[in-house]
Amino acid sequence: MEENEQLNEAKELLDSHLNETIDKELSPADLAQHLKTLKKHDEELFGEYLEKLDPEILGDVAIEMPDHMLKDVIEQIPSDKIIEAIEELESDDAAELLEYIEEIDEQKAKELFDGLDKDDQEEILRIRSYDEGQAGAFMQTELFSAHIDEQLKTAVERLRREKEEGKLENVSQLFITDKKGVLLHAVPLEDLILFDFNQTLREIIAKSEEDKYKPNVAVDNEPIETVVETVENYDMNSIAVVDSKGYLLGRITTDDIHDFIKESATEQIYNLAGVDDESEEDDTLFKAGRGRAVWLGVNLLTALFSSSIIGLFDETIAAYVALAVLMPIVASMGGNTGTQALAVTVRRLALGEIEFKDAKNVLKREVSISLINGLIFGVVMGIIASVWFDKGMLGVVIGLSMVTNLFFAGFFGTIIPLTLRRFNIDPAVGSAVILTTFTDAIGFFSFLGLAKWILL
Repeated sequence: MEENEQLNEAKELLDSHLNETIDKELSPADLAQHLKTLKKHDEELFGEYLEKLDPEILGDVAIEMPDHMLKDVIEQIPSDKIIEAIEELESDDAAELLEYIEEIDEQKAKELFDGLDKDDQEEILRIRSYDEGQAGAFMQTELFSAHIDEQLKTAVERLRREKEEGKLENVSQLFITDKKGVLLHAVPLEDLILFDFNQTLREIIAKSEEDKYKPNVAVDNEPIETVVETVENYDMNSIAVVDSKGYLLGRITTDDIHDFIKESATEQIYNLAGVDDESEEDDTLFKAGRGRAVWLGVNLLTALFSSSIIGLFDETIAAYVALAVLMPIVASMGGNTGTQALAVTVRRLALGEIEFKDAKNVLKREVSISLINGLIFGVVMGIIASVWFDKGMLGVVIGLSMVTNLFFAGFFGTIIPLTLRRFNIDPAVGSAVILTTFTDAIGFFSFLGLAKWILL
């Protein structure tokens, strides 16, 4: 019953969008989600609605689709319609969509690229010439610019015309260049209405405060993380992208920054859990399961190692059955403490707040917090164990063990991601599995070792 309701709701919203009778326009992400609902319940109906999408929105919707749905697009929609949809996209989105299609069907991507007009091809090739993490890979070439000796009214008339033709979106600045194309100034759109439209931009800038319109720029080959930091620090709507000589190449807008942050956060979360973000976005159980199985296999090996440590103290456990009851508590507290330190460290690394050179200060802070918590909860658990099993020395054992394990949990939860970053390895990938190995091993060894030494 619930499935039918979901299907009917998706159909109703898609119909309203196609017939333009909906009160609130659906975003590309909304449309992709409703199409996903149709595909889940009725493949044929999904295909019908897919074909009804206008080229003006098809490209934006396709970008929001997971691979298995994008494959349906390139198989069911005629190539000329997909080409038209790509041409409707801004240059950065067009390059991104073609890259997604290429991952699914390289020959189809080539066919679509060859069908684009020459200007679109050149823009896409320029964007795709950059490495994945460089600023140039995130820029769009569409922007509002004028040379410094141009009259303001001429520039504004051009902006009005290009907006009417749908060539420009999300314009927030006028980029002023010299006649060679070197970026000189960036003027917020809201300031333009204050100026005399009959004056040249050179005359307008000359009357302004010195450096008022000096642009913040991103160099095309610098890391995108640096650009994100600049945009956030200066609360910018967009940032100009220039080459090493200062020539204006394009701009990066806040939606691109938002998408990067969202994708990075998603990747960090998946990596921290030891799963593959790409397989998780795919509906096939096999691919999703295979991605998780790799790290589960690694985890199994580390669990066997931890179990072997327990095996060293089988006689101690046999003599004091209470140890088997309390042992998971020590391991659990250590694991949670380590995960807290790990999460904080990975986040600070991702935001660029710390590097390996800051290891001493970071370790001091995290280990101190872990040690304080270890002392507090060690005392609490020591009292509980003493009362629970009516043996004071058992409380001493678990108390000392908890202090030891939480201390090392904080240490390894911090040093593991810092070390991985030092060797240019994503600090989120597999950190949790490595950390669990250390916290379990140290927790079991310290608890059972102290028990053997003190109680026997």
